[in-house]
Amino acid sequence: MRSTISHLLSPTLLPPPLNIRRKTPTFPLKNSRKFSSSSRTRTSEIQLKVSSSSSENQTVTFAPSPTRKDDDDVDDSDVLPSASDVVRSFYKGINDRDLGSVEELIAEKCVYEDLIFPRPFVGRKAILEFFKKFIDSFSKDLQFAIEDISAEDSLAVGVTWHLEWKGKAFPFSKGCSFYRLEVINGTRQIM
Repeated sequence: MRSTISHLLSPTLLPPPLNIRRKTPTFPLKNSRKFSSSSRTRTSEIQLKVSSSSSENQTVTFAPSPTRKDDDDVDDSDVLPSASDVVRSFYKGINDRDLGSVEELIAEKCVYEDLIFPRPFVGRKAILEFFKKFIDSFSKDLQFAIEDISAEDSLAVGVTWHLEWKGKAFPFSKGCSFYRLEVINGTRQIM
């Protein structure tokens, strides 16, 4: 029996390199909007081959945020902020102790689940009350710092973060959060 290492080092047995393709969708994607030819945005998908098998069924499809066409006459007021921009604004609002700006980013029926607590916070009001208690309990010197954030999806965002105290990493404060978003009344909001 060969070990995984020796198998991987054998040049004749290596799987083919990762195959990345971009193409315009030929079918409607779940959770994606349809854009007419006169629309100012377009969407594409990324397909990754995740297996060394030659079967076409071994791909995973990612649909990134709709993007604008390169038109000089585009009015930026009709383009929504990306999902990652909404989540960055959420953390900025918490760091700035500005719950008014945070309120605009949270959907009325949002569910905020933090595994530290026994039950999720359900609804915008309950979530804002939680964050009010949070920011009232800690110094303004304690801030969320985003380490990494996913940016390709228009409906979901993953974030790794840590807390900083006066600009220095706070011990044992790393976290990972996942956000789902929807466009509600023309505004992208956290669900």
